[in-house]
Amino acid sequence: MVKYSNFNQKYILGLTLVSALGGLLFGYDWVVIGGAKPFYERFFDITASPHLQGWAMSSALIGCLFGALSSGYFSDRLGRKVPLIGAAALFTISAIGTGVANDFSLFIAYRLLGGLGIGIASAVSPMYIAEIAPAHLRGRLVAVNQLTIVIGILAAQIVNFLIAEKVPDGSTDQMIVDSWNGQWGWRWMFWAETVPAASFFILAFFIPESPRFLAKSGRTEQSLTILQKIGGMEYARKTEIEIAETLKDSSSKIDWKALKAKKVRPVLLLGIVLAVFQQWCGINVIFNYAEEVFTSAGYSVSDMLLNVVITGVVNLVFTLVAMRMVDNWGRRKMMMLGSGGLAVIYLVLGSTYYFGVQGLMILILVVLAIATYSLTLAPVTWVILSEIFPNRVRGAAMAIATTSLWIASFVLTYTFPLLNKALNASGTFWLYAFISLAGFIFIMVKLPETKGKSLEEIEKYFAQKK
Repeated sequence: MVKYSNFNQKYILGLTLVSALGGLLFGYDWVVIGGAKPFYERFFDITASPHLQGWAMSSALIGCLFGALSSGYFSDRLGRKVPLIGAAALFTISAIGTGVANDFSLFIAYRLLGGLGIGIASAVSPMYIAEIAPAHLRGRLVAVNQLTIVIGILAAQIVNFLIAEKVPDGSTDQMIVDSWNGQWGWRWMFWAETVPAASFFILAFFIPESPRFLAKSGRTEQSLTILQKIGGMEYARKTEIEIAETLKDSSSKIDWKALKAKKVRPVLLLGIVLAVFQQWCGINVIFNYAEEVFTSAGYSVSDMLLNVVITGVVNLVFTLVAMRMVDNWGRRKMMMLGSGGLAVIYLVLGSTYYFGVQGLMILILVVLAIATYSLTLAPVTWVILSEIFPNRVRGAAMAIATTSLWIASFVLTYTFPLLNKALNASGTFWLYAFISLAGFIFIMVKLPETKGKSLEEIEKYFAQKK
């Protein structure tokens, strides 16, 4: 039996942290636009168009779709390392270009490039971590990727708050356009991403390839060497045998047809539904449309930016708690807690908007919703997606699930201004409550527990399940 003391935890953690920088940039790039929104919208004169507002906010998600979809091809052909380097390069270019843009179309083009980086990183970073992590640590190590996403979100929120000058009450759109915020502030919010993006690009060259990809590609000796660095020779040999068993009768080439196999379809469908639900539960509108959420509750633009920082701190704290719980309490229980909890919170939140409640009560409910999400659905969904797919199709299956997630995210982000206008905030959050309840029922019926099992044991479970 392999002893836990044999694992080189410093080495494992180092690989995890470098890969998870993709998550940090994912979080920053995804949320920074929310703080810049009150200023770039007025700079580009799109405040009177819900469709252009939605397009500006959700355009990066189109990039995410193509990034996530292409990640399957690149990760199964080139490995996990090269796509991570590519994502880092895209983040760097996007950060510089978005801040430079003086034309709305150019602004959108650079947001699309950033979205490509997010899509690739969101699929490959957790997959890489899952493939280098021992079974007893996999949950919390994959959750490190979610932690860095949250740190990226909080960093963007703090940067936005520190950069933006206070907006005087009663300021007109033209006054905001002519102010420092309207001319330069929003640009520096995007430019600040360049430092972590360039750091990720450099460090990604120094991590090894995933041992499971190497084994799949026939490079057994290299795979064994990395596994030995991770857990010693006994662990390396045992893991190599388990990997070989799951790769019998499979080719090193990408086999998209294998995704249609009778034993693969149910687990692929499970992954797609969980990925879509993580977005359609609705929490991300709070990050992307903080202005609408908080100003509807009576807060000013400056107060909104401070409230967003508060939600970011809560997000970080509860993600840290989740990292301690995911390998102890289990995936299924945490997913049920998150979906059920959000259904109740959204029901109450919608009612407060309906009855005209403003101020502190809205902030408390929003904080509760974010705490629930960051403790459960946010990190655990990525853990489950990184571990349930078979070795031979993991890259392609992860790409499809992640693409589904970004399609769902695009729909959520683009439709919120339209739903908010048609249903008001109350009806919109009641709709999210219904979706959360449906997710709770699906998880209770369909999701098995995977904690403590190796990737190969999980694969055998799904293969035997009828």
